[in-house]
Amino acid sequence: MTTLQSAVRRRRAVAAAGAVSAGLLVLSACEKPTPVATITVGQDSVNAEAVCYNDGKALDTKSLTDCAKKANEAKSIKVGQDQTVRIGVDPKIADAGWTLLVNGRPFTDVSKETYRTIPSSAFFNQQYGTEGDTNTVLIQMGSNPTKGVWSFKVKKA
Repeated sequence: MTTLQSAVRRRRAVAAAGAVSAGLLVLSACEKPTPVATITVGQDSVNAEAVCYNDGKALDTKSLTDCAKKANEAKSIKVGQDQTVRIGVDPKIADAGWTLLVNGRPFTDVSKETYRTIPSSAFFNQQYGTEGDTNTVLIQMGSNPTKGVWSFKVKKA
């Protein structure tokens, strides 16, 4: 083996080690993705990661206040008058129990299921305090304490 071949091998080994180190550095800087929640109406779906989540641990009051500000940036989906709204949550959310809130008010009981259906008429009904053309839908993981919040907007089609 010549000196030239040896030098080329050393450079390749150093380059490979550098690439691995850089890759690990980039991965360590990334945030771990949160569990996902999805709302489906007909053929349309929107999904979102949590607006507030602390790896399944209780959220403090300041975090929840910050969540309320982020809820306005939620993804939206249009809902027709006689359509069914399907809500799906990651098993991590279901295991902790979750509640649906509409415009900040509890809308369902705590569920440990990963899937629920709700008639669209419930989202635009004065009886439920959900009249109007757009409503904010929150999925709250855990009830006391809250461990995560996902936010969506449902708009009357």
